[in-house]
Amino acid sequence: MQTAIEKNIAVVCNAIAGSGRAVGVAAAIAEALLKKKISHTLFNEKWPAGFNDFTEVFIAGGDGTLNYFINHYPGIQLPLVIFNGGTGNDFHWLLYGSKTFEEQLETVLHANPQPIDIGKCNSQYFINGVGIGFEGEVAKALTGKKKLAGKTSFLITILKKIFTYRSKSYSIHSAEHNFAGKKLLLDISNGRRAGGGFHIAPQAKADDGLFDVVTAAALNSIERLRYLPVIEKGKHLGLPFITHFNTQKIVIECDNIIQYHLDGEYAEAKKLTIEILPGKLIFLF
Repeated sequence: MQTAIEKNIAVVCNAIAGSGRAVGVAAAIAEALLKKKISHTLFNEKWPAGFNDFTEVFIAGGDGTLNYFINHYPGIQLPLVIFNGGTGNDFHWLLYGSKTFEEQLETVLHANPQPIDIGKCNSQYFINGVGIGFEGEVAKALTGKKKLAGKTSFLITILKKIFTYRSKSYSIHSAEHNFAGKKLLLDISNGRRAGGGFHIAPQAKADDGLFDVVTAAALNSIERLRYLPVIEKGKHLGLPFITHFNTQKIVIECDNIIQYHLDGEYAEAKKLTIEILPGKLIFLF
């Protein structure tokens, strides 16, 4: 384990994450490190080409910031930390739970690095999960919008879309399952929750070399409304319209454009090839 005097920490901030909240979080990190006399550099706007001179990287932002970071620095081998400066902060919750800022800082300054899996969807990396179908529609509606903290913005948009969304037919192939048909949503999860607090994959682990795949059949509007709070609490895996399994690789096709998100970032494609990359990154937690 490194001593404090050996540390040289890069603090990177997404200035728009959490509607500007990340800027304050990054400033608090820098102030705390200064008080502890730990060498650091704060990158608020322009991030460096690399981090060769640093011992670890502290990231202030949410899942979208973390997604940008791992796609911008795909080969990084330094220990990473994510501080909750975003909207949903779902991957932060997975690693740090309800720790306060001060508790998290003390934890990561004394923690040993641990491997974390990430995923690759076509040519893009992700760390928390891929949400297809209804979740993609929600992510599209939220793109470019100012979001409220936590799951409020997600829940409002879900309620707006829940009665009008039309489920699409998908073809799904993996070593464990091959099936086709209409689905309300398909989740390929590395983390346990999404959307600021919806426990979609409550059994997922980010260090087991496996995705948790959760699919929901094409429910009618009343059923969707009825089961929304059940899914939110993570109590849905035993329901008859839910399919749940683990896999290392899955291929999803659709006759229409697939609407999906990677860590909350909206995208579209005709076909998705999604595979796990075990222990690709290391985190302090």
